[in-house]
Amino acid sequence: MILKVKNISQIGGVVKAPPSKSYSHRAVILASLAEGTSKLYDMLYSEDTLASIRVCKALGAQITQTDDCLEVVGTGGKLHNSSTEPIDLANSGTTLRLMTSVSALSDNEVILTGDDSLKTRPMGLLMDTLYSLGVQTESLNDNDKAPILIKPGYIGGEANIYGNVSSQFISSILISSPLSENGVSLYVLPEFKSRPYVNMTLDIMRKFGVKALRAYYLKHANCDKEFQSCKIDEFIVKKQPYLACDYTVEGDYSSASYLLALVAINGGKAKIMNLFRNSKQGDKVILDILQEMGVKIIRADNHVIIGSDGNLKAIDVDLSNAPDLLITVAVLAAMAEGTTNITGVAHARVKETDRIDTTCRELEKLGCKVVEREDGMSITGGVTSGVVDSHGDHRLAMAFSLIGLKHDIEITNGEVFDVSFPNFIESMAELGFELELVE
Repeated sequence: MILKVKNISQIGGVVKAPPSKSYSHRAVILASLAEGTSKLYDMLYSEDTLASIRVCKALGAQITQTDDCLEVVGTGGKLHNSSTEPIDLANSGTTLRLMTSVSALSDNEVILTGDDSLKTRPMGLLMDTLYSLGVQTESLNDNDKAPILIKPGYIGGEANIYGNVSSQFISSILISSPLSENGVSLYVLPEFKSRPYVNMTLDIMRKFGVKALRAYYLKHANCDKEFQSCKIDEFIVKKQPYLACDYTVEGDYSSASYLLALVAINGGKAKIMNLFRNSKQGDKVILDILQEMGVKIIRADNHVIIGSDGNLKAIDVDLSNAPDLLITVAVLAAMAEGTTNITGVAHARVKETDRIDTTCRELEKLGCKVVEREDGMSITGGVTSGVVDSHGDHRLAMAFSLIGLKHDIEITNGEVFDVSFPNFIESMAELGFELELVE
């Protein structure tokens, strides 16, 4: 389907940010591992998070959606896969990565698979690290990608992992480690990208009763020889149970970036609710980025007020800790005056698409001057009307729709926003930007 602009009225107003996708994934997984019954409030029900709910049910958690919460009767860490059939995770890379480690806690084999896009996600680094912790996995196509068979048994111990591929690999091991036989000491070798996502994982683990110790070394025996200097993070998680709790999911800065960028590009004033000042989300940096581009931002305890005259200026920005903002910032740059340099996002090449490549190619279709680099891009402001393709990437579809504020644009395969922001069209309409899907 094609996503395009239906109508634009005065941009501004009040809207609630959607619940965090990252926290929603983690909340249902931890609740499913916990002893007792948890109530999860303000959960995001998107295609990705529904994949996490589906696999947790398949491994023994009792999950019921009520009018006001998601009720989860946990397994106490005793997972059981009642079927020999592969569990379909659709397009959810987060679910695949987090649940590969967790599935080793099952008393029988688990096969995780998904759609064609999911089967392109590299998983070898996680599988190799799990092997050193006594977990046996197998890529059934022998290419270190899904479908992946995970055998029962999780001994634990010590392991090294590189931190520059996917923070979800680190979160996956941390989430599963307290239920391993011996606990885990995980050494994260440089460079440690997307660190805030791991901080989010540790934060919600604490909410469900699990404590992790953290140390930092300038040099450590676990450092590989090729590094002359080696800064290592160590995470120590002892064997311990997860405990059920009532948990409210905070708003998502990643998804809110489209609401904020809407006002920034067009001009106007809006209040975005459910965005917390003390959030551990790395994508909170979108507020600093917008301020540097000339937008006025007021941070309150539980909301953000944004004001803009629609005149944006180019900046230099390192998104190594917030790769999900790449396409939003790229579109902001395309609508700004001057040349913006985006760096630090080489790991964005292994998302739903190679986001560096697809973003550059689609901006070029709109007449934008772009220089692609291995870890980012330079974008000189200025675009024209045109047609672009989402490549099945929800973030590209949502971000590129914003160009429709000032130019005619159509996004083919535009319906994919359901992956992370099911109410995207409705939320944008609350601020005066009406989009529609047409055949």
